[in-house]
Amino acid sequence: MPPRVLVSPIEMTMKPARWHEILSAAGFEIVCRPDSLWLRDPVKLLEYVQAEKIDAIVAGLENVNRQVLESGHLRAVARYGVGYDSVDVAAATERGIPVTITPGVNHIAVAEHTIGMIFGLLRVVVDRDAGVRDGSWRRYPNPRLAGKTLGLVGLGRIGKAIVPRAQGLEVNVIAYDPYPDREFADKHDVRLCSLDEIWSDSDIVSLHLPGSPGSKPLVDRQTLAKMRRGAILINTARGVLVDEDALADALVEGQIGGAGLDCFVVEPLPTTSRLNQAPNVLLSPHVAGQDHESAAGAGSLSCECLARLYHGQELPPGCCVNPTVLAGWKW
Repeated sequence: MPPRVLVSPIEMTMKPARWHEILSAAGFEIVCRPDSLWLRDPVKLLEYVQAEKIDAIVAGLENVNRQVLESGHLRAVARYGVGYDSVDVAAATERGIPVTITPGVNHIAVAEHTIGMIFGLLRVVVDRDAGVRDGSWRRYPNPRLAGKTLGLVGLGRIGKAIVPRAQGLEVNVIAYDPYPDREFADKHDVRLCSLDEIWSDSDIVSLHLPGSPGSKPLVDRQTLAKMRRGAILINTARGVLVDEDALADALVEGQIGGAGLDCFVVEPLPTTSRLNQAPNVLLSPHVAGQDHESAAGAGSLSCECLARLYHGQELPPGCCVNPTVLAGWKW
């Protein structure tokens, strides 16, 4: 009996493409998540994995927790994307379950989305559109982007992709990274800074670090108080990086001038969230990394990882987040 692979990301299940060919050719039986089933609830995911005797998961943002990993059938988890905070990697490692990601496929999409949010906030796009539609025809000046300082918190693939795009708009770029690529920074005239310098010296702060559930927010009341008055915050990384109540207060009080948020502590963002009523906030539903090219790339690479695992082949570089389990590992 062929191994059964649950394909959960809606971006994949909406349209069979190259990923479908990869899994089929590798000998898998493909089980697409039913449209009516919401698998972000780990209890429902566990029930489904057990009922369908799932051997591997191509996971979107599902909470693949210890209980799911210990369900008895799972041999591998392939994340559709680069973040893996929704997977209990420690539990997977204990169980000998490889967890893979898809590096190098969505950094351009996130970079473009970040720049788009910056423009949307500084050019007040939403309010101008609403003003035309409701007849109020609101006309007032807005800040210019050229000459501003953009502080990148994280200078990995995504941060590096933002640098030339921002500099092409005459934006000064500074950056913090716990393990900085000094050669890149020197080549591209990016000043490496401490976090305190990022908060105090930036007109725009953009977050590009990983986060894990339960970790202390990087951006809290103390952080927001250190930022320039009127500065804007962009988060296309992880919702847990930001204290949302503190951010809502800072927006209402005018401590910061705006926020562009693509990710949240709870997703979907509850309609009761204070961020929905806060001024000058631009929201998107965790789609920064999604364009046609990145969706195709993530789908193909996640399934390629499963195919290689099943056939005992070496994984592409950087794809396994717990490589210690691969020594002597067999499907």
